[in-house]
Amino acid sequence: MIKRTKASLSKAILHKVGNKFNSTKNAFSEQELDFDEISYDLMLPYLLRPFGSLVESYRFNHHSNINLNEINSYAAQLFADESNFVEVSKHIVTHLFEQSNSAQIKTGDVVVCLFNDIQYEDLFVNAVGIFKIETRAEFFQTYLENNSYDIITQKGIPTKKVDKGCLILNTSDTEGNIILSVDNNSYDTQYWIKHFLNIKYPDDHNQHTKNYIELCKDFSEDILKPSFGLQQKSTFLAKTIDFFKENEVINVENFKDDVFDDDTYKDLFDDYKKGFETDHALVIRNQFDVSESVLKKEKQKIKTEIKLDTNIQIKLDVDAPDASAEYLERGYDEARKMHYYKVFFNEEG
Repeated sequence: MIKRTKASLSKAILHKVGNKFNSTKNAFSEQELDFDEISYDLMLPYLLRPFGSLVESYRFNHHSNINLNEINSYAAQLFADESNFVEVSKHIVTHLFEQSNSAQIKTGDVVVCLFNDIQYEDLFVNAVGIFKIETRAEFFQTYLENNSYDIITQKGIPTKKVDKGCLILNTSDTEGNIILSVDNNSYDTQYWIKHFLNIKYPDDHNQHTKNYIELCKDFSEDILKPSFGLQQKSTFLAKTIDFFKENEVINVENFKDDVFDDDTYKDLFDDYKKGFETDHALVIRNQFDVSESVLKKEKQKIKTEIKLDTNIQIKLDVDAPDASAEYLERGYDEARKMHYYKVFFNEEG
């Protein structure tokens, strides 16, 4: 998560990236972009806005030596010496081009930037920005000719959001430079994150919190929902969120004791957890600190509606984990040969 109140854009250049799979070529600029005041005031927030709400960050990765990571190397060169900015930006685009190994990879504009005074936590840092713009939007352009106005249709870059972008901050922790990344056109999830940037999640409380909540969401969907019903799934997710809200440190054994009333569920959860770790190539820590920002974000993604085939929906409050067990009963009506829910309440809202 960054703040851009004091941020400035010191250098920027635009190139065109092709697709080697389709035999379309790169086209390189030789000069930096020269913004007028209006363009600058639009460009700066356009590029930085997507990173203002990001919670998770990444670190560079390489199978043998982190210094051999191409983007890590190019960013280090720019942080050390900006005089070779144009040539290094071309190398970045060439490396991006080399990752276009399928027809799905889109051509587009690539903007490489240098930023000053981006606020990350309590620090003001410089950053290298790399942005790929794949989407073009049609717009009307009016013009005056022979004392009459007319309209033509043109295509340009929409200013609402970037398609793909990353910020490489000139600050680091024990795992390396801090990197933020967005991908709004994730037609190939490996292309930007893994192949081009080659980045991974750090081993920190943000990622531990995210991993564990995703484990719980998948367990509720894959195990609880088909075997025990939507009510059990929703109750489990509500208890999960409540446990994370009430505890600054998550202990896995304490978690299971709190959210599961029956050891059968614990065994199912343990078995599912092993498969989840294998499938996602990660290790779930037995104890970790809670990231409140990640918890808040993940909570918003959790859906606890019970949708029935009779066009009725029951929405359970994720912040009230005991309400479902206390005020909602599920049964089966022999006369109608249908399942039913019985809801208890005092007043209608």
